[in-house]
Amino acid sequence: MLRLWGRTSSINVRKVLWTLQELGLPFERIDAGLAYGHNHTPAYLAKNPNALVPLLEDGDFTLWESNAIVRYLAASHAMGTLYPEDLRQRFDAERWMDWQQTTLNRAGGPAFIQWIRTPAEQRQPAVIAQSVAATEPLLQMLDAHLAKRPWMAGEHFTMADIPIGCEVHRWWGLPQPRPALPNLARWYTAVQARPATRGVLDLPLS
Repeated sequence: MLRLWGRTSSINVRKVLWTLQELGLPFERIDAGLAYGHNHTPAYLAKNPNALVPLLEDGDFTLWESNAIVRYLAASHAMGTLYPEDLRQRFDAERWMDWQQTTLNRAGGPAFIQWIRTPAEQRQPAVIAQSVAATEPLLQMLDAHLAKRPWMAGEHFTMADIPIGCEVHRWWGLPQPRPALPNLARWYTAVQARPATRGVLDLPLS
């Protein structure tokens, strides 16, 4: 039995949860992080010294870092589908997964923290504005990319669509206007139609 540690309010936990559901794998999920605790206990730190979520346990093997977990699960259970066999397509998918974590998430994170996890009287409009200014060009880049293909890595849904889907879900859930991005909207509608996104992309932000 696979065991996933992490709260569903975490974008990084949602990536892994969605992947597990795409694969139809049985698993146990344990709430951890923030108010749930667990992640600073000696037992948890022995498995993940970063004290972060998610953490995956697969028998006696433990793995942290959300996109690495998504890759591991896809490579283990969906070679040729979620995990492309063709090297160029695979590394195209890898590239977008890295970009989500290093670029898109960093740009959009401050606005999310301000809108969702900061009391209204303590919000800093300048921080939100800076985050919007950094994120909107990246979404326009995604829109242009998706004008030429149905999914992030080409003709088929792959592991690359999962982190980007979680990020777009979070950004579009913020109470702020957004520009029209028809290709990104078409892709995200297709993403939301996947049964495996239930309990992931239909959850409110928190």
